[in-house]
Amino acid sequence: MADDFSPLPASRVLAATTAGAATTAEAARLSAPRAQGDAQVARTASVLHEGITRLCPAAPEASLSVELMGREGCAVLDPGGSVHRDRRLHAALVAPVRHLLDAGGKRWRAHLMARVLDLFGVGGRRYAELIAACEVGHAGSLMVDDVEDASPLRRGSPAAHTVFGEATAINAGTAAYFSFDRAIRHTFPEDAELRLAVYETYLANLRATHAGQALDIQGHQEELELALTTSDSEPLLRILALTHRLKTGAQVRAVCEIGALAGRATAEQRAVLGEFGEALGLAYQITDDVGDLRGVTHRDRVTKRAAEDLRNAKVTFPLAHSVTLLPRAEAATLWRSLRAGPDERTVERAVRTIEDCGAVAACEKEAARLLDEAWAAARPCLPDSPHTAALADAAAAVVRRTWNT
Repeated sequence: MADDFSPLPASRVLAATTAGAATTAEAARLSAPRAQGDAQVARTASVLHEGITRLCPAAPEASLSVELMGREGCAVLDPGGSVHRDRRLHAALVAPVRHLLDAGGKRWRAHLMARVLDLFGVGGRRYAELIAACEVGHAGSLMVDDVEDASPLRRGSPAAHTVFGEATAINAGTAAYFSFDRAIRHTFPEDAELRLAVYETYLANLRATHAGQALDIQGHQEELELALTTSDSEPLLRILALTHRLKTGAQVRAVCEIGALAGRATAEQRAVLGEFGEALGLAYQITDDVGDLRGVTHRDRVTKRAAEDLRNAKVTFPLAHSVTLLPRAEAATLWRSLRAGPDERTVERAVRTIEDCGAVAACEKEAARLLDEAWAAARPCLPDSPHTAALADAAAAVVRRTWNT
């Protein structure tokens, strides 16, 4: 029975997509659920829009200000100047987040939570804010990330800190993390036990995310130098994987575990879905590093300039793999050219070197392996349902970078 709802493994899908050599049977199998999948995406997009509108309305509201101030059930401060207060709080805490949300984005984390909720027969508008909080919280982390990296653009638009100032962007970005608090209170008002479990899950993974960000800010240049000296890149690849399991994987783990909790999944189901989410987050980061080499275009708009990380001498997965695949002298020359502040021609030459040595292919293979192994472990614990296949298909689309919402 389970085989009836087992989607094509990510490695086979990725290989077929990359090589353009899918068989007719595989192509048919991939396209058969497309209409149903498109309908699911459309429904979730509608729910997501409703949830974002509730959490981050376009205009100030008195009830929103009460929540932003954490004054539910308490005396409301400054009752005589509420209109002015509401306008100021909205401008400082909501408008910067809306700036990023309105710029678009793939929003696959929110859609992933919706697929997990579907898996357990729950979801829809009752969970709109919980689904939306995935996107609002992620937007907040991007805003802070852009300040830390001095990034001028995000999603093809000016980064929030270039519009609202660094201090406002940092404060609004961190405040966005608490959108989950508001969503949890609204979604489970009568279930204190469930609320506690969701809070604990969210906060634990938020801690992990900040640990990963700390490692990412420190960078991995020391480990890369050691790999060049010893010709052993394993320590470099391990710390790089740990960094992004925490920074990116923990976010996705939280999405899957919270969805499982909301769906009243078993402890085993929650655990395997959490592991699956973490692996998906790491696989996504690996392909994101590949995307950085080539530049990213979303809906015909350039959202990331090609090789931005290389220009900043940031150690990425393709660069780390190239240390193993290139002769030591060539790898050292490549790294020295990046450390020296490369010009455009040097960057283009570095990209070609990394591509030609097989580092990109190694990254794609690793991303597909991570997803396949995590799904193989999770699948036996999940229901025999088309929703199970839909979850796997959504995850594979993330790794293939074909998500289009």
